[in-house]
Amino acid sequence: MNNNLQQAFSDHYALTPDQISFYRKNGFIKLKQVLSPEAIAYMDEVITSEVRRLNTQHLPMEQRDTYGKAFLQIMNLWTKSEPVKEIVFSKRLARIAAELMGVEGVRMYHDQALYKEPGGGHTPWHADQFYWPLETDKTVTAWIPLQNTPLEWGPLEFSAQSYKLTVGRDKAISDESQSVLEDALRREGYQHVVEPFELGEVSFHSGWLFHRAGPNTTGKMRKVMTMIYMDKDMRLKSPQNDNQIADWETWCPGAKVGEVINTPLNPVIA
Repeated sequence: MNNNLQQAFSDHYALTPDQISFYRKNGFIKLKQVLSPEAIAYMDEVITSEVRRLNTQHLPMEQRDTYGKAFLQIMNLWTKSEPVKEIVFSKRLARIAAELMGVEGVRMYHDQALYKEPGGGHTPWHADQFYWPLETDKTVTAWIPLQNTPLEWGPLEFSAQSYKLTVGRDKAISDESQSVLEDALRREGYQHVVEPFELGEVSFHSGWLFHRAGPNTTGKMRKVMTMIYMDKDMRLKSPQNDNQIADWETWCPGAKVGEVINTPLNPVIA
């Protein structure tokens, strides 16, 4: 990574009080020009190369379940590639996450590339924190498209303020979560936000915010990189489902229930 790119990933992004207030009220925010076109092009080159190398999904689309049709998912790329690690450890992105949550600093939970293939299906309504054995809601995911992402490419959609909803918090990403939450979110009157993403625009959403994505109806790959951050003082809670047990073993190995999650896989980023 050259000096200009290092600066692009480390320089401070000035949030306004209104932006911080919007995030804390709605549970998400989309921020324009977070990353330069040059930085996005570099991410595309480095991350896409790793996705191609590490992908193990080779079933035809029609033979996959709803989750498998939604995207190719490669996790913790930072542990497999030094160039990816430089991107994932971006101070610029991590400081935005800390300021939005109002915490002193953030740790890495894990990263994941989410590549929605041509003809890939929708991503059902869900809340990420269903999967996470984390004691508080001080979590945020940065969702970074690696191209302009109009509606036909399946950009991320949000249900504003839906972190208040407790119905559906026990649902993994599935046809059931889509059905149950579609009805509950409509019934409760939460605003459904469906917008394209410009190049360099990045969204941040909290762990209990319900969100989804439409299908990719184009002939090109929708490429997205995500980083999941947690409060640097986050403690491990006793897992409440099998997915949380798996996450503990995979993303927080060696962490102990009730203690700060301070493992080699969960370094402080900012």
